[in-house]
Amino acid sequence: MADLPPPRKHAASDDVAHATVRQLDEHRAALTGHCYRMLGSAAEADDAVQETMLRAWRSIDQFEGRASLRTWLYRIATHVCLDALSERTRRARPMELGPPNGIDGPLTTLPSYRWVEPIPDVRALPADADPAELVALRQSIRLAFVTALQHLPPRQRAVLLLMEVLGWPAAEVAETLDTSVASVNSALQRARATLATRDLSDAHAPLSDAQSVLVDRYVEAFERYDVSALTKILHEDATMSMPPYALWLRGHEPIRTWLLGPGAPCRGSRLVPTAACGAPAFGQYRPGGPGESHKPWALIVLELSDTHIVAMNYFLDTETLFPRFGLLPELPPAPQGGAEAQDGSQAPQGGSSQPQGD
Repeated sequence: MADLPPPRKHAASDDVAHATVRQLDEHRAALTGHCYRMLGSAAEADDAVQETMLRAWRSIDQFEGRASLRTWLYRIATHVCLDALSERTRRARPMELGPPNGIDGPLTTLPSYRWVEPIPDVRALPADADPAELVALRQSIRLAFVTALQHLPPRQRAVLLLMEVLGWPAAEVAETLDTSVASVNSALQRARATLATRDLSDAHAPLSDAQSVLVDRYVEAFERYDVSALTKILHEDATMSMPPYALWLRGHEPIRTWLLGPGAPCRGSRLVPTAACGAPAFGQYRPGGPGESHKPWALIVLELSDTHIVAMNYFLDTETLFPRFGLLPELPPAPQGGAEAQDGSQAPQGGSSQPQGD
C-alpha cells in the first residue's frame, strides 16, 4: 500500500491512518481473486485492486459499517472492473480461436491482451478463508471457469460472481449494481444458462491422491523427456497450447510429434513447482549449452481429470510470469554424471512436485 497518498489533514492521527491502510490491505488477496475472475488478467486485476484501494482510501469516512469492510471493498472493486470491461474485448484461450493446428501450422503470435492469463494461487486466495470457502474460491480461479466467464456480459458476470462465488443475496447485489432484485435474478439465470454450454466438469480441489500421483508422473516423464511415458498419462483428447501463440494441438499423436520435433529443445528441462489458477503448475527451465544455466521457458499449468491430464498450458511470457510467481531468473547447471533417461536426457533434477513457498 506504499502508493497510497498521505493521510488527509482531518484524520484523527497517523496511527489511525496507518491502521486503516493495514485494514484495507488485509483484503488484498480476496479482492485480487474477485478482480481476476472479472477480468481474466492477473496484471489488470492488480491494477483494479490498486484503484479499489485508492477509491476506498479517499472515501473511508463514508464507510458506515452497515456491512463488513470486505463487502464494501467488493462493491468498489466490482464497479472498478465494470468500468475496465467497458473499454476492452473478451480474453480467450487458443482453443477458442479456431480448430486444432497441424504440426507445421504457423506460429501466429497474438498480443497479451487477447489471452486469459494465469494467476498465482497465493495472490488470489485469501489466507483467512475457511476450508470450505477456500475450495469454492480455488475452483473459481480455474482457467476453464475464468475463460467461460469471458462469454458473459460484464454485468451478468458480476451478478454470477457476487451470488454464486461470494454468496451474496440478490437484494445486496441489486443495491451494489443499482438495479432491481428481479433484474439480478434474471441476469443470474441467463449467466447460468451460458455457463451450462461450457465444459466445466473436470474440477477437483484439492487434488485427490490419484491426481497427486499423476502430477508426479508428469514431472518425472517431462524431466526425463520420456515422451512415451508422458503420452500414456494424457487423455486421448488432451490439448496442448502455448500462448502467446495461437497454435494448439489435440490428441496423443500430434502432441507426441510436436514434443519430438519442434519441442525437442525442451529435452533436459527442469521443473520448479508452484500453483496457478487452483491447479498444479511449474516453472519450466530449458538447458543452455554445456555447463550453462537453465533459462526460463514456460509457466506450465496442468488441468486434470480423475485419471489423466486433459490440458497442458504452456505460457511463454516468462519475463512477466516468472517474477509474478516468485520463480528464479535462472537455475544453475545440472550436476554432471546423472543417469541417462529414455530418449537420451538427464535424470530429473527438480525433486518433488509439491509447490514451494512463494
